[in-house]
Amino acid sequence: MIAQTEQFETVEGNIYFPPESLDIRYFRPSETHTTCHWKSVANHYNIVADGQVNQDGAWYYPATEAAARNIAG
Repeated sequence: MIAQTEQFETVEGNIYFPPESLDIRYFRPSETHTTCHWKSVANHYNIVADGQVNQDGAWYYPATEAAARNIAG
């Protein structure tokens, strides 16, 4: 299990977990950054579990535009 919580946000079919719900042992920073016109710039993580890597399998928005404040961080 890489995250566990009862509180999360679903935006455009993606689930955003609170940072404290993640088991950070499975997350490795990626060099990938993407931009959403209404959310802002996302930083990505590779998810590593059981010797396999899900390249850029998770992302977060360190800061967001006003419309996406519910997923900031």
